[in-house]
Amino acid sequence: MSLDLAAIRAAAARIAPHVRRTPVLTDESLDAGRGAQLFFKCENLQAMGAFKARGAANAVLLLTVAQAARGVVTHSSGNHGAALARAAQRRGIPGYIVMPDNAPQTKVRNVESYGGKVVFCAPTMADREATCARIAAETGAVPIHPFDDYAVMAGQGTATLELLEDAPGLDLVLCPVGGGGLLCGTAVAAKGTRPGIRVIGVEPELGNDVFQSFRAKRRIAIATAPTIADGLRTSETGEKNFPLILANVDDVVTVSEEEIVPAMRELWERLKIVVEPSAAVPFAAIRSAKVDVRGKRVGIILTGGNVDLDKLPWLKK
Repeated sequence: MSLDLAAIRAAAARIAPHVRRTPVLTDESLDAGRGAQLFFKCENLQAMGAFKARGAANAVLLLTVAQAARGVVTHSSGNHGAALARAAQRRGIPGYIVMPDNAPQTKVRNVESYGGKVVFCAPTMADREATCARIAAETGAVPIHPFDDYAVMAGQGTATLELLEDAPGLDLVLCPVGGGGLLCGTAVAAKGTRPGIRVIGVEPELGNDVFQSFRAKRRIAIATAPTIADGLRTSETGEKNFPLILANVDDVVTVSEEEIVPAMRELWERLKIVVEPSAAVPFAAIRSAKVDVRGKRVGIILTGGNVDLDKLPWLKK
């Protein structure tokens, strides 16, 4: 299997009964402040609160009956875990979710609410992968990687198909990048549907493995990614993801923690919706002029809304 527009369109048909078609929001004041037309694809309103529902549903639905019977396993800081737990629950199979022990409690509860069997590990990619491999060996569960998986990428790309249908004529699409699953799906869907459109990934400075890799044209790993954008805390982009990023993405830029927080707050205030820090990363790039959007029609994927309301980053400590 590989990733192309046909695979993303097939995924869209396959997962349609299992996900929501999320709205695209606009705001005149946000447009005026940036001299552009901004179209926000609200995956924070997706089933289980994040775009990850799409990729997980596609991957689980593609399993054979024999594979599905053994269950599925993954490692996740939260949203992919909840999405896979939900997809497994809907297919009536076990879902084992390995989570770092510093994962936000709201995301742990989200996984558990869908019947996911949570197993905690140390907050390093090596520990996550080792624990995931152990559970797969013990249970026979099929590993579903959070991003280094063509079926997952195809599912994530369906959000961009919808965005381009609801906001035609876009010049540019921005999305956050952690491991690269969403960015790959977004770029392949966008380029396949509208040749000439630009696709830019936005990453936290404190988790800039994709930014470094994109410029060096080789995969570069980082030790840790201690960013507030917990959904983007990856240490290295996937083997399957990186060639697709090089082939289809126009640029990758980074934003600081100090730029993410006010972007998140402005989206809450202007759009009247709850978004998590990871979802605010692309808008942070616009606010800080890391990407020139003047005079353009810009699509922005708001990736999720699973945030701990008791620990909002602008509250006094």
